Amino acid sequence: MTLAVDCGGTGLKASVLDEAGTLHAKPVRVPTPYPLSTARFLDALADLAAALPGADRATVGIPGMIRHGVVIVTPHYVTESGPRSRPVPDLVDQWTGFDARAAIAERLGVPTIVLNDAEVHGAGVVTGAGLELVLTLGTGLGCALFDGGRLAPHLELSQAPVRWGLSYDTYIGDKERKRLGPSFWSRRVRRVVDALRPVFVWDRLYLGGGNARVITPEILAALGDDVVIVPNTAGIVGGVRAWELDRTRGSA
Repeated sequence: MTLAVDCGGTGLKASVLDEAGTLHAKPVRVPTPYPLSTARFLDALADLAAALPGADRATVGIPGMIRHGVVIVTPHYVTESGPRSRPVPDLVDQWTGFDARAAIAERLGVPTIVLNDAEVHGAGVVTGAGLELVLTLGTGLGCALFDGGRLAPHLELSQAPVRWGLSYDTYIGDKERKRLGPSFWSRRVRRVVDALRPVFVWDRLYLGGGNARVITPEILAALGDDVVIVPNTAGIVGGVRAWELDRTRGSA
């Protein structure tokens, strides 16, 4: 049994699944608490686990650059009151170099994998055939790349500049979606897809995250047959398959 936790900028969602990926409890979701110290983060995960059936292992997806279970950079959790708010120096110090895998494993008492949240999302949808890119549209932009089912080193594509001084994270993030409305925001998503296509030359692109469902039908039809919309529940279901990725690429 796997406890799968999908950590976002605005919410923490978790459930418990068996080896086949079947949910054994309705997902539990709580708002991401801010300011979010590493200690408060561990408390929140423990509370989620306590509200669910017991598990033998855990998979946790965290936004940002995660290497071998250690947080290199996380954009939202170092802020005063959530995404786009002021960074707090003490929180930056706490999260930079935080060994999340070791800390969560100790707190929950089970073996744990910690990956970027888009990587866990991708684990739930990729087929293992060819080059597969996963982009998650939520608070910002998440990215994960798989080649023949092997998880590639993480790239913080979200921080790359696009135009008008905006990064991908802000250009198609949730704040801009709310400001522009579905139609104009969907056009931006198409521009991003068209711009990235010659960079990755993917065999398949998966668009997931909570805002993928907001893309208008007209834009969806124009994206092409190599682009697939996947449900946001992949961030939970991927918690099981992430253990196969762990064995494929070595220590996560």
